[in-house]
Amino acid sequence: MRPALALDGENGVADAHLVETCVGSEKLLKGNFLHVLRDTVGLPDGSHATREYVVHPGAVMIVALLDDGRLVLERQYRYPVQAVMIEFPAGKLDPGEPSLACAQRELLEETGYSAREWARAGVLHPVISYSTEFIDVWFARGLTQGERQLDAGEFLDVFTATPAELLAWCGNGQVTDAKTLTGMLWLQNVLSGTWALDWQPAAR
Repeated sequence: MRPALALDGENGVADAHLVETCVGSEKLLKGNFLHVLRDTVGLPDGSHATREYVVHPGAVMIVALLDDGRLVLERQYRYPVQAVMIEFPAGKLDPGEPSLACAQRELLEETGYSAREWARAGVLHPVISYSTEFIDVWFARGLTQGERQLDAGEFLDVFTATPAELLAWCGNGQVTDAKTLTGMLWLQNVLSGTWALDWQPAAR
């Protein structure tokens, strides 16, 4: 389920003059993971247009902090862009799965780490022009390392880096993954004290 978005703009100004309304929908593709729809929408001026978009179940990303301040990162081959990408751990929500439970599961499965404390930083929408995808951003600390539990057909390397190293890779183009760039923005502001986190014990 995607999170509800406010229809009011800044300073409480109504956004009705911008809103598009679905008047018809056609399913173009039903895949194992993604669905593609083509909707006919009514535009604010009364005319109509079509919108093609991908329906995505939503995901989580984890900014995992070791006690020495280093970050837990991954290198994974991403077939659509034909490249190995540097990323924060992440994964999609299972049907009905709470966001925190997903974050805890994905961190353990992909990296082997469990965390003593968690904090939800916020949400990002990586491809607003053609997908419903949202990614909940979680921070994790008090890490304990165990055994990874990778899915069948999943191959990735886990490594650590300092925030300064990751920031440099974001700046020189080594990191181009949108969620990881956003995670670095959040991390910078958390480390500087500009943005606060509400930490909670790990769910049992």
